[in-house]
Amino acid sequence: MGLNRLDFTIIALYLAGITLFGLRFRKRQRSLRDYFLADRNIPWWAIALSIVAAETSTLTIISIPGLAYDTNLSFMQVVMGYVLGRVIISFLLLPHYFHGDLYTAYELIERRFGRSLRSLTAGLFLLTRAAAEGVRVYAVSIVVTIALGTGEIASIAIITALTLIYTFEGGLAAVIWTDVVQTVIYIGGTLVGLFTILHLVPGGWPAIHSLAAGAGKLRVFDFTPDFWRPYTFWAGIIGGTFLTTASHGTDQLIVQRLLAARGQRQSVTALLSSGIAIFFQFGLFLIVGIMLWAFYQVPSSHFGKADRIYPTFIVSQLPHGISGLLIAAILAAAMSNLSAALNSLSSSSMIDFYLRGNPQIDERRRLYLSRLSTLIWALVLFGLAILSLHKVGRVVEVGLQIASVAYGALLGVFLLGVLTKRANQNGAMFGMLCGFVTELYIWLAAPVPWTWYVAIGTVITFIVGYSASLLFADRSPTT
Repeated sequence: MGLNRLDFTIIALYLAGITLFGLRFRKRQRSLRDYFLADRNIPWWAIALSIVAAETSTLTIISIPGLAYDTNLSFMQVVMGYVLGRVIISFLLLPHYFHGDLYTAYELIERRFGRSLRSLTAGLFLLTRAAAEGVRVYAVSIVVTIALGTGEIASIAIITALTLIYTFEGGLAAVIWTDVVQTVIYIGGTLVGLFTILHLVPGGWPAIHSLAAGAGKLRVFDFTPDFWRPYTFWAGIIGGTFLTTASHGTDQLIVQRLLAARGQRQSVTALLSSGIAIFFQFGLFLIVGIMLWAFYQVPSSHFGKADRIYPTFIVSQLPHGISGLLIAAILAAAMSNLSAALNSLSSSSMIDFYLRGNPQIDERRRLYLSRLSTLIWALVLFGLAILSLHKVGRVVEVGLQIASVAYGALLGVFLLGVLTKRANQNGAMFGMLCGFVTELYIWLAAPVPWTWYVAIGTVITFIVGYSASLLFADRSPTT
């Protein structure tokens, strides 16, 4: 069927509208506290929706349905771990973040261990977040190319440029409030897509349920004691818990939002509420994938990649207007995730590195350099996205794998800091190196499922780091 003028109009109005909406926050940015923490004046419900948007990229919306198309609902076991991880963060890490005036997660590491380890953890975040985000930005090109036919590089450039405009000008306040709007758009759009598929499949939901149940597509739990399978109950719960404890407790992308809350209690409420929302959201995306399987009933290889199934369905099967709305919804997820990455990368670059060596510069200069840093990171992510073209498989798993390679080492160091008193900087750095090298080896050379990456890296970092601390001289503060 393809898109028509109505669809293109809806997409254009969305892109222009969200960019102009984000620009409304420019006048509020007078200091780094305004630019990177929104003056710590964001209500919990907005932070909750922003957290959901920040961890939901285009690859989530297009790849999770593709995953369900190829398999079943067993990914929900990982999502259960996502919820449990949030509970752990609320009690274990958030009290430490609100003890003092912190801008980044890695300031906590300096307070506990020292400057060198802070630089190491922040540097690892910048490296792996940029790499993982490059894959996510690349995922945008899959959708835009199918929908608009603009070509992959042009598609990436359009979304990157528009997102940069309001992130550059409005800082974290613009990021969070545009996230709120974009979350409503892509969840609403996905619901519209779900009900549309129901009407397109003869027999509706009863027919879909019958087909899916007969093929084992509705299976959620898999208690098979097989370490080498990525989506068993044990891998899902344990792996999902470790992954979320690391991503939401040590990654500046999420921690920055938690620090923007009006207090610790609101931050906890936002984090736990986002867990409920993310559980519903992943269930929705997976059900869409099952319904697409019932509609097409052909192997995913028929589409080239499983990631292309949902965008292809939108463009070729949905009525005009609805297809434009759903493409806009997918772009909403892409822009919200990209804006989150740009602001968090910029904040860590400035706070954890540049300003430590140049504390004397005035507030106006700091704000200018922070915006310049945002621009530089946009160019970096654009370049990494282009390098990702034709070099990745199912994008949601590739993105999670790249992020997970660093998360175990980061979480292990944070746990050494908050759970022990005898761990010191030298030992923690050695443990972190061992954990990261192990995860890198697993990723590149061992057939270990990605769901175990963070758990393995965390345990190795913690055990080696604590043991090494007993051997190395303690030259860092322990309070």
